[in-house]
Amino acid sequence: MPLTILVADDEANITDVCARYLEREGYRVLTAADGEEALQLWRSDAPDLIVLDLMMPKKDGWQVCEEIRNEQEVPIVMLTARGEERDRLVGLTLGADDYLVKPFSPRELVLRVKAILRRERRYAALEAAGESASRAGQGTAAKVSMDDVLSYPGLEINLQTRCVAADGRNVELTVKEFELLVLLAGRPGHVFSRNQLLNQVWSTDYYGDTTTVTVHIRRLREKIEVEPSQPALIKTVWGVGYKFEGKYRT
Repeated sequence: MPLTILVADDEANITDVCARYLEREGYRVLTAADGEEALQLWRSDAPDLIVLDLMMPKKDGWQVCEEIRNEQEVPIVMLTARGEERDRLVGLTLGADDYLVKPFSPRELVLRVKAILRRERRYAALEAAGESASRAGQGTAAKVSMDDVLSYPGLEINLQTRCVAADGRNVELTVKEFELLVLLAGRPGHVFSRNQLLNQVWSTDYYGDTTTVTVHIRRLREKIEVEPSQPALIKTVWGVGYKFEGKYRT
């Protein structure tokens, strides 16, 4: 069964072009002309990914994204006619996985969609493997290899189940937040530039700017750090990028 993409934009020429390019790649495409219709289709058809314009009638993209994020982690790519940093920051803060500034190339949209869905399938496979291992344990805790867990004082990351515990509390991360954390925590002390993080976590040639990384780092800190304004785990290396500080717990 083909994966379903919902494209929501009040400009018919944009939804038509996006639908045509995505259908060529084998996706089933739904289109919506306003925010309310987008929410109705999301609830009725459960799309695998949503392409969401910010400026729509009835309900704008920010409102739609916020309502969806309150219930589900379906991937969202935001479209905006504005190139202003504020719009990108708000969209990413609300939980959008990616964004494109109009005018954009439909081929670029296809590349972004493919990259995001590849990651979703990879994590779904990991979660299925974790559930299978749990069932095999017949009610007892499944045996987890040390290679499946990154464990630091105050932080534990289970690579198989994607469960993260910070300071004894479970933390819910989006796909990109998890990938970013694993990349950093997997090489403690290593300094990654923002461009390196952008290319490795987004796993394709990325045409945006490093604002995406900055926003996701801030969101990560808010979720895993005791004092996000004075981070102890994810450190900023001024003029370069970021590094993870911590010693493996044995």
